[in-house]
Amino acid sequence: MLLRILSAIGAFVLRRFEELGTIIMLYGETIRALRHKPRLRHILAQMSHLGVDSLMIVSLTLLFTGVVISLQTADVLIRFGAQGTLGGIVTIAIGRELGPVLVAVVCAGRVGSAITAEIATMKVTEQIDALRVMAVSPVDYLLVPRMLACMIVVPILTVFGDVIGVFGGWLIAVFYKGLTTYSYMNSIHIFAELFDMTGGVIKAIFFGNVIAVLGCYYGLHCPDGAEGVGRATTKTVVASIIVIFLLNAVLTFLLY
Repeated sequence: MLLRILSAIGAFVLRRFEELGTIIMLYGETIRALRHKPRLRHILAQMSHLGVDSLMIVSLTLLFTGVVISLQTADVLIRFGAQGTLGGIVTIAIGRELGPVLVAVVCAGRVGSAITAEIATMKVTEQIDALRVMAVSPVDYLLVPRMLACMIVVPILTVFGDVIGVFGGWLIAVFYKGLTTYSYMNSIHIFAELFDMTGGVIKAIFFGNVIAVLGCYYGLHCPDGAEGVGRATTKTVVASIIVIFLLNAVLTFLLY
């Protein structure tokens, strides 16, 4: 019994390391492919498909995040006479952490799954093999435009989401808790710094990179059949969210 348990654990660990090595090799191949001039038309098409269609869900997510933060902290701050710090607290919390992380999680579910489903379907229907037959690199043709598009779109969505989140906090502070707009905005000016926002944007660039690479990896290594497409999509979302939280902890330690 003990040997079977240890054998299963060892096999699981070996599979994970093999998977990690394959992802690193794919990432290296992608970096080498960047030496060629990227196709701007393909990048713009992916930005439109992956970014513009995510605006609504990002807006709703960050709007209610700002509302909740303001609701949770306003009463405590008012009780201790520190209501003049509410805007700064909301801005720092959203700009540093909640904005980039929540946008990345939303994009992992919305964008990462879409990338995996598209590429996995191409693999199942042998379109990937057709590209190789025509001497077209799947990495150069499929992965590079999606990776660059995600590295551009996710930071833009993060900035947009930060503004929406701060606006949501302002709505609660002014119309529900009775604070003045001047007090809310002045606290942002006093306590928040530009790097609170730009640091989150830097995080978002890395998050976008992770989402695209993992989405393409699981799409290219999708098992055959319709069931395999669904399993690959699920793996992309789960793996992306885990890596996003892990990477967020590392980047927070390095940036702040």
